[in-house]
Amino acid sequence: MNLNNIGAADLKLLKELYPSNFNEIEQKLKDNYPIQYLIGYVDFYNTKINVNENVLIPRFETEALVDNTIKFLKNKNYKSLIDICTGSGCIAISLKKHTNLEIDACDISKEALSIAKINAKENNVNINYFKLDILKDTPNKKYDCIISNPPYVKYDEYTSPETKYEPSIALYANNNGLEFYEKIISTANNYLNKNGTIIFEIGATQAQDIKKIVLKYFPKSKINILKDYNNYDRAMFIET
Repeated sequence: MNLNNIGAADLKLLKELYPSNFNEIEQKLKDNYPIQYLIGYVDFYNTKINVNENVLIPRFETEALVDNTIKFLKNKNYKSLIDICTGSGCIAISLKKHTNLEIDACDISKEALSIAKINAKENNVNINYFKLDILKDTPNKKYDCIISNPPYVKYDEYTSPETKYEPSIALYANNNGLEFYEKIISTANNYLNKNGTIIFEIGATQAQDIKKIVLKYFPKSKINILKDYNNYDRAMFIET
């Protein structure tokens, strides 16, 4: 990254954070190291979310997912929700700040959960975090809503240069990126209440493949695919 591409406010902040070794920071940026990790946090849906190399950096696309989810939940009488593959906790925290739901959140990474717990505390929200490998186990209670931004990048798919510094466990998935969707959908009846909803962030080319999986397990479900700010398929709402 060229320093000329960094906003004046961010550049000023970096110089304040690293007054004695800014030359090293400049070199990191040239090597495409994420500026968000250097600053230590991002503004996500008007919420401060701490980030480091243990968590994926929240994207604008996920802000759209949160916004659409909040609008959707206003028309439901749901009481509980679980955020699977929570990472930094940005989804769970944002939803908790804008709804009255009881929210649980899980992740396979204890390091990610540590960041998520700090973020929840700093944002003054109460979320029950716990460690879970969703590919092997399922939650032991039921929820009205499941939401997840799981790993969905194909292993041979192009990604921007800075992603090499993000945790690969949060990015890549087997089965052409569909591994987590299939697992969550196929086991959802174990922890989703009747007439519940599953909400996913999805890859731009994955909608139809995921829809086929959904119809296999929930043939009578109502499926709504939403676009992101760039008009790509980015979210799927599955009313079971």
